[in-house]
Amino acid sequence: MDYRRTYRAAAVSFADLVSRLPADRWDGPGLGDWTLRELAGHTVSSALRQVPPVLAATGATVTLDAPQDYWAFARSAPPERHAASSADARETGAWLGDDAAARVSELIGLATAALAAARDDDVVTTPAGGMRVRDWLPTRTFELVAHGTDLATAAEVPFDLPPEVVAEAVTLAARVAVAVGDGGLVLRALTGRGGLPEHFSVV
Repeated sequence: MDYRRTYRAAAVSFADLVSRLPADRWDGPGLGDWTLRELAGHTVSSALRQVPPVLAATGATVTLDAPQDYWAFARSAPPERHAASSADARETGAWLGDDAAARVSELIGLATAALAAARDDDVVTTPAGGMRVRDWLPTRTFELVAHGTDLATAAEVPFDLPPEVVAEAVTLAARVAVAVGDGGLVLRALTGRGGLPEHFSVV
């Protein structure tokens, strides 16, 4: 799978989803304590708006060698990081304003332009450590897929993703499960040989 193509495809699908979110649902439930607007804000911030500055800040040392290492690290993030994420979600959600679709489209243009100028093996600084572009960007695609699905579920609207995008996200989720020690559990569930515990998550 071409990580650049799947990122762009996921971003286009996300933009289409945002354009179809009902206006009267934005202040309603989104995910956990987040409203739909805050959930959209978090997704936009983490998967779109931060991409250009991260790609521009090259020169770090590689500390994480694969996308699954990023998410394995994220599971151990301290509570203050989650609090900062919620504050950012609120601020970005407010910034989206009344024409969120236009703002999302603008950010996609900036992100994809920055990606076109980046090389696969450029090393960038992420909250989890230094990563190659080709390893970090799939974590942003995963954000678009996972939280796009959350938005669609909360708003009760369809969210259609290209098969290759879904395949990349599912593959990464499985690799995260292995990285955090849950590979056998997930394999048994996927092959019909067992179930997953209530509220189970690999991230």
